[in-house]
Amino acid sequence: MRSKDLAQEKLERLEELFPGCITEEMDAEGKLHRKLSLHCLEQFLSLEGAEGEEAYAFTWPGKKAAIAEANRSIRKTLRPVRERSMDWEKTENLYIEGDNLEVLKLLRESYLGKVKVIYIDPPYNTGTDLIYRDDFESSAEEYEQCTGIRGENQEKLFKNADSSGRFHSNWCSMIFSRLLLARDLLTEDGVIFISIDDHEQENLKKICNEVFGEHNFLAQIVWERAFAPVNLKKHFSESHDFILCYARHRPSAVCQGLPRSGESDARYSNPDQDKRGSWTSGDLSVGPAVPSRIYEIVTPSGRKVLPPNGYCWRLDRETFEQYKADNRIWFGADGDNVPRIKRFLSEVKQGITPTTIWKYTDVGSSQDATKELKKIFDGKAFFDYPKPVRLVRRCIRLYGDENCIVMDFFSGSGTTAQAVLEQNAEDGGHRKFIMVQCDERLKETSEAYQAGFQTICDIGEERVRRAGAAVKAKHPAADTGFRVFRLDDSNMEDVYYVPGDYTQELLPMLESNIKSGRTGEDLFFGCLLEWGIPLSLPCKEELVHGHVVNSCGANELIACFEEKVPAEVVEEIAKRRPRRAVFRDSSFWDSASRLNLEELFRHLSPDTRIKVI
Repeated sequence: MRSKDLAQEKLERLEELFPGCITEEMDAEGKLHRKLSLHCLEQFLSLEGAEGEEAYAFTWPGKKAAIAEANRSIRKTLRPVRERSMDWEKTENLYIEGDNLEVLKLLRESYLGKVKVIYIDPPYNTGTDLIYRDDFESSAEEYEQCTGIRGENQEKLFKNADSSGRFHSNWCSMIFSRLLLARDLLTEDGVIFISIDDHEQENLKKICNEVFGEHNFLAQIVWERAFAPVNLKKHFSESHDFILCYARHRPSAVCQGLPRSGESDARYSNPDQDKRGSWTSGDLSVGPAVPSRIYEIVTPSGRKVLPPNGYCWRLDRETFEQYKADNRIWFGADGDNVPRIKRFLSEVKQGITPTTIWKYTDVGSSQDATKELKKIFDGKAFFDYPKPVRLVRRCIRLYGDENCIVMDFFSGSGTTAQAVLEQNAEDGGHRKFIMVQCDERLKETSEAYQAGFQTICDIGEERVRRAGAAVKAKHPAADTGFRVFRLDDSNMEDVYYVPGDYTQELLPMLESNIKSGRTGEDLFFGCLLEWGIPLSLPCKEELVHGHVVNSCGANELIACFEEKVPAEVVEEIAKRRPRRAVFRDSSFWDSASRLNLEELFRHLSPDTRIKVI
């Protein structure tokens, strides 16, 4: 009977975008009130970092810069690498080589709210410098200046060991900025799983509470990664890792549960030939005692029974009579037993609710993961701490559906890709994966380098090829391919001159701002990113009147990037009525042909969005 509380509605909309900016305060009467932290919001909307002290309870040197870095735009693109891909024309899977912070920024428009499950196994903090050298990573000197570790005369006030704050700060900044970007990619019912150990578990949980909202926390899973104690350990032999699980929006997330085992179903039978099928019985009594539910029941044999002392019946008398009339009460084969409730297999939840302790016998151990890699790579593992495929498959199975997108932006050896392929093979699903991996070069002394691999991406891609081949042998129709893209600088030149700087030698550069060496396909996929079109759509390259034309989807975008394109090619593209059409500036003979382009589309395809680069 009231109009909408507009302030509350706006606060809820802001919470969807910035869950970490909503705080709770208690008034004089002891009531909690939720409100927006303007200072926190200013930080998230700033490219340079908001002024003032960072007052949030969990902070570290570099946090402001991490937020600013996540917000900052970049001049980068993703270039297709067909020669490293598998089944390019048919596959919907992606493998992207490059720093994941920049890749996540590029993928934002194309995959905003489209990824159902994210699993990541980020590098654990081992007290050494990170591979991911972001702009906000502090050097030892910068950290000391920021935290006051050095005194007025620049003397060191305490030892800055490898386990000290700088390494925690760098790690927190690294993961914080990436999670800020990853959250935007999740669907409304999407879920992220993050593997972590004891070193940063506490910090990661605080970061996730800020990024995703504490109310979207689902579980902190304990994975039994090892089962044999290490007797050389002085105090405890660690046998576990954690997996933090957060939802994009907890009320929307749906847990599919674990498959029911044959052992679970074996407890059901049908001794009375009930038409509803197999059933098992449950205790009708429950404690503590509620007087209104303590009443006498007469069994079919005539025996009178009451609930045990301190207990009552689960059902009130009226409901009990309804259950009895519906043949849902079991008195035993001879009708003389204490009554029990029949629970039918057809009515129970088909998925078993998972617990937060995952035993190695169910999802595999680190040793199992190493064996899996050795099986693929002819006896060599190449990675020290891989994750088992069964572990990642469980994450995918719990919250993904058969047609979802699964992402891993610390893909490493490619476990997640193999998990997606094998899960599809098991249930006939059509899940797609997006793998992102920094193209870190291997040490020449490493076993992997000696085996012919030069980067981590080389290993990951080869694993997906070999795992895909094994799946393909049993399921020929399965999509086991992947398109490889590589992070690179923008396709466009970033050179600008003031009028007085132009010379005769610079005039040819005015004809095109496209970098030399960039192909039409490079430009085509760059346009997909800019327009927010998924890179996995079916793409086609064809000749139209002798000129190369690229297209994707059901005429989602058509492009021609050749020089001096004749009018009949433009006309043919316009006749197909694409949603978007792209040409390069040098595609036109002169100003008249450029005007003719606009007239052709206005006449033949007025709804087409045209872009000239």
